[in-house]
Amino acid sequence: MALEHSGEETKTIKTQILVAGAGSTGVAAALAFARAGLKVTLAGRFPPPLPGRTVALFEASLRFLEAIGALARVREKACPIEAIRMIDDTAQLLPTPDLLLKSSEIGLPALGINISNDELVAILLEIARERQAFEIVEADIADYVFDGDGAVALLADGRRIEADFVVAADGRQSRARAVAGIDTREWTYPQVALTMLLSHEEPHDNISTEFHTRSGPFTLVPLQGREGAPHRSSLVWLMSVADASRRLAKPREELEFELEDRAHGKFGAMKIEGGIGQFRMGGMKVSTHATGRVALVGETCHVFPPIGAQGLNLSLRDVADLEDCLASVDLSNPHELGHALARYDRHRRADIGFRTLGVDLLNRSLIVPQLPVDLLRGAGFVIMTALGPLRRAMIREGVSPHLLLPRLMQERAPREGGARRRRSA
Repeated sequence: MALEHSGEETKTIKTQILVAGAGSTGVAAALAFARAGLKVTLAGRFPPPLPGRTVALFEASLRFLEAIGALARVREKACPIEAIRMIDDTAQLLPTPDLLLKSSEIGLPALGINISNDELVAILLEIARERQAFEIVEADIADYVFDGDGAVALLADGRRIEADFVVAADGRQSRARAVAGIDTREWTYPQVALTMLLSHEEPHDNISTEFHTRSGPFTLVPLQGREGAPHRSSLVWLMSVADASRRLAKPREELEFELEDRAHGKFGAMKIEGGIGQFRMGGMKVSTHATGRVALVGETCHVFPPIGAQGLNLSLRDVADLEDCLASVDLSNPHELGHALARYDRHRRADIGFRTLGVDLLNRSLIVPQLPVDLLRGAGFVIMTALGPLRRAMIREGVSPHLLLPRLMQERAPREGGARRRRSA
């Protein structure tokens, strides 16, 4: 039976898989490995509420959520995304047509769904507690000791967790990654993202709308309506550091007027719900995605701007891919484990590298006001608009990549009782 510890006790906890980090990626990873029949412990502090933050989850991620038994509850709180409209709003010399990517073009009722990040984490935790699927230790991990036989996590409250393997989902400043000796390469962009939830007069028609501006995308993603606010969206707005400071200092009503102007009146009058979030834009890559007794998932191994809603979708692919690579692996056998982790690193290097490069190029093409760059970006929009097969291939690649797609994202997985056996470490 899963237990939840507050941090008062002094004890040693023994487990097969330690998932470090209690955000959406960490909880999803714990559910996935527990579903496969492994003894799992989730350790970390639950994240505070994130103002204005939502996550768009595409088709492959929905299959993953269905496999871990969470999709039905997530859908109840989510809004479908049936299309993505990209609008060039850079005022470049030559006009560029809007690019509309519709789910109906690839035979899906929707490309995915959009849900509040806080609601998603709450649903995943609720499911975990109901099932008592794994042990939850709500405490900070101060340090690690890795050796050939396993890993030890030393908690800030004096306890320790002994594990056969660590799944590091503890974010950009990952202690597990640092102790394992995995190097990072980081870079920054001259941008800040403001995030907020909005209600508006006109319907969004389940279409996510991206205005590509000189400061970066201004993206409105459909949200589920509620009583008194039938039309709602989440906003991710990239801009310079100076503009972010100026806008955050504005009276709320003035900022709402500016939002309406930025959206060219397409959504009518807008009202900001709740707080406004902000975070600096940057990127990060790692030298390897797994080594020894630890594998990295989520923002522990990749960070890039929120363009194309790839962030959590990529993180869930990390989790599903790792679960696939470790299937039937004897965790006590270093040779066997090493082969599995080499496979995981190859898969993630290809997938993450492709997404990181694409997002980086698009973001830089917007903030570099040079005619050749504008012409290339505009030509890409024209080609995608004109060539149906190429457009459909891009849609499929965005919502359900055809290469390196893990088992949990390929088709409906069997029930927990039918999960594959694994050799105990």
